[in-house]
Amino acid sequence: MTEIMDIQRARIRPQQQQRAIDGFFLKPSSPVHRSAPAPLNRHAGSPPSSNGMSAQRRVDDFKRSDGFHSAPRRSAGNAGGVPAGHSIAVQFEAPQADRRGKSAKSGRRQASKTAPSKFKTFRKWTFRVTAMFLILVIAVGGLLFGKGYLKLKKVFNGSSTAAALQENVDPSKLKGEGDGRINVLLLGVGGVNHDGADLTDTIMIASVDPINNQAILFSIPRDLWVKMPNNYISNYQKINAAYESGKYKYLGKQDSSNSNRRAIDAGFQATDSTIERVMGVPIHYNVLVNFQAFRQAIDTVGGVTINAPEQLYDPTMAWENGHSPILAKLGINNFDGVHALNYVRSRETSSDFARSQRQRAVMLALKDKVMNLGTLSNPVKLSNLLSAFGDNVQSDISLNDTTRMASIMKKIPNNQIQSVGLADPPNHFLTTGNINGLSTVQPRAGLEDYTAIQAFVRSKMKDGYITQENANVTVLNGTVTPGLATDKADELKSYGYNIGTVDNAPTTDYTATTIIDLSNGTKKYTLNYLKNRYHVQTVTKTLPAGIVQGKANIVIILGTDAPATTQN
Repeated sequence: MTEIMDIQRARIRPQQQQRAIDGFFLKPSSPVHRSAPAPLNRHAGSPPSSNGMSAQRRVDDFKRSDGFHSAPRRSAGNAGGVPAGHSIAVQFEAPQADRRGKSAKSGRRQASKTAPSKFKTFRKWTFRVTAMFLILVIAVGGLLFGKGYLKLKKVFNGSSTAAALQENVDPSKLKGEGDGRINVLLLGVGGVNHDGADLTDTIMIASVDPINNQAILFSIPRDLWVKMPNNYISNYQKINAAYESGKYKYLGKQDSSNSNRRAIDAGFQATDSTIERVMGVPIHYNVLVNFQAFRQAIDTVGGVTINAPEQLYDPTMAWENGHSPILAKLGINNFDGVHALNYVRSRETSSDFARSQRQRAVMLALKDKVMNLGTLSNPVKLSNLLSAFGDNVQSDISLNDTTRMASIMKKIPNNQIQSVGLADPPNHFLTTGNINGLSTVQPRAGLEDYTAIQAFVRSKMKDGYITQENANVTVLNGTVTPGLATDKADELKSYGYNIGTVDNAPTTDYTATTIIDLSNGTKKYTLNYLKNRYHVQTVTKTLPAGIVQGKANIVIILGTDAPATTQN
């Protein structure tokens, strides 16, 4: 044993690099000069340096590794060490007394105790692999987020904001009844490589009441014959041509690429003005989706389940349905993107009204899947959904407003979302006709007469603030015009106002309409709407003589200016 230890000490070179117990070299405390090059560090795989020394740093370039390191002792003028490749990893010196006996054995026991175990090595590499994996996940997540954010910004880049999206909104920011809701016009087009690429064969208003957590999907028939907002194509056209007429007039040509943002906005403006004239409600936002985005959105959420009220048989679309003319069976159907698109497009063997019902059913099913399956919080699904967007979806909604609307819609269950059409029984506001060989839809009351339609729409899309406050309103006629109070009370009812007493005022000499607030300011939204409607700048808080308050929170005394100033 003594000979072995002597041989080891004889092979030790002065100032040689020292090892820690994990096998990596430690940096020497002072420069070392050797006549012969030091052996390679087989752990790090690094070549000797230019001065003949091994690399002075660990493979990971840190000066010392985490955890325990041995502290070799040095005798005067000579640092102990073990040459590379020797089986002993920790250098030690035997005690001065009795080096050949127990001291040698205890030295071997000490070396054995401080040698690295296989478990520690495994744990160390496990930690490093885990750290690399986490870095990879973070990098990929960041890439998905960046990709998704850029696509979202491209699609949702609007600037205007619906007042109802704000919590505790200032009443003065609500221009009129209907601003207490969020009305989004949903438009579906075929897109590039389809006939009539910019004809909006799906026209639907998604109206949300964020105050009372309710919503409604309202279909507008694509064949409704209307006056165009411009005369680019002709003075009258089907309403599905409104978008392309505005867009093409701006461009001065037909272009279905939807690459010009201002042209898209011109198409939105033309469609909004037409829809607002027909339906009598404001449009706050627009979303335009083509076939490709629709199909991929359905596939991204794993398809939709539809309970068909009847079998849908359409041989004209069999070639797109695996050569089967049955697009949907009676009862439960599980549709992927292609079959869902066929279901909402078919109209040859049914009607435009029936197709509108199918479109609303699929929209509700899609909304249910998106909200309930966590699609918006799943990076992969969200990335796939955004990939469907790109040039296939256009909107004038800002990203912030989109996020806010998503949070509102998540609170609204499907049983609180109405599905309504102008021709759904028992609604009979429309009739079919034929103009110059074109199948058309017109109001029963006559061309461009939307009075009955607007009253019906307003009754279904009541302002959320009016509904919430439910102020009792008394309407009095302060003029000599007979029936004025009744006419105006009926009109207010169609907007959702809670009308109480309807009568004549004590006198008939009112030239200006007067509003009296008896609610002590608690019905501020209702009061604001009425002031805007009748152009009343200030309100009073005292009833004129001869008028009894009863249950009224607000009293309106109509003046001779009322017929001229009332909005329709």
